[in-house]
Amino acid sequence: MGKGLKIESPKISANLSKTNFHDLYHEEEPQLINCIVTGSRADEVEINKLILSGVVFKNVTFLDAKLHRIDMTDVVFENCDLSNARFSEGIIHRVTFKDCKLMGVDFSDANLGNVTFENCLANFIEFVDASLKQVAFHQSSLQSANFYDSKLIKVKLTECDLNDAHFEQTLLKGIDISTCRFERLNVSIESLAGCEVSPEQAIGFASLMGLKVKQ
Repeated sequence: MGKGLKIESPKISANLSKTNFHDLYHEEEPQLINCIVTGSRADEVEINKLILSGVVFKNVTFLDAKLHRIDMTDVVFENCDLSNARFSEGIIHRVTFKDCKLMGVDFSDANLGNVTFENCLANFIEFVDASLKQVAFHQSSLQSANFYDSKLIKVKLTECDLNDAHFEQTLLKGIDISTCRFERLNVSIESLAGCEVSPEQAIGFASLMGLKVKQ
């Protein structure tokens, strides 16, 4: 996932019990531990302070799910649709999203550590006021993603579509976007200080500063 960036993978038990997500709906302290959930739907579910530990989700949909203040540790989402789900104020540690649809997912005010997004469709995803430490985005679409006022520490973006993404009030020092593609990026010159870009991208950013590059 990139030189100098080591991300801890989810620690998943070899022996997982099969579970139905719907069994959580009426529990006082909802939690799933060391289990696998496959092929189910949890659309528009609303659960606060859900705890997930050592869980694998495959082919599960969470459309418009409201999972505020979720606590996820060692969790894998594979081929899941979480479009417009809300994970605001969540704690998300050692989690992988692979081949998932994450359109408009809300991670505002969340803390993400050792998280991987691989081959995901994540246009309009929200990381407003979020903290991202050791997080990798690989071959994912992040069109119109919103990183407003977020804290990025050891974040890797490789071969991603960042067109029209928002990085206002977010420092990009040490962030490498040289392999990403975009026609437009919403970012200030101050935020770009220390960001690693390709020569072609540098020419585009120079125009933001009013410079004319001679070829």
